[in-house]
Amino acid sequence: MKITVDEEKCSGAGQCVLVAPEVFDQRDEDGIVVVLEPEPPQDRYALTREAAAVCPAAAIELHDTL
Repeated sequence: MKITVDEEKCSGAGQCVLVAPEVFDQRDEDGIVVVLEPEPPQDRYALTREAAAVCPAAAIELHDTL
């Protein structure tokens, strides 16, 4: 899995950080999402998918890798 974020869409709600703090963080100055693990380990896939699903701005995209 590979994570990409559209910073222009991000509203800084922080839902992703609440769900998957090992994978996502927020910039201090404006709250925009920061991806800590662009390619998270498989044991974090479920939380990463949940974090993307709860993003109110749909700013997080997940891409399957083979």
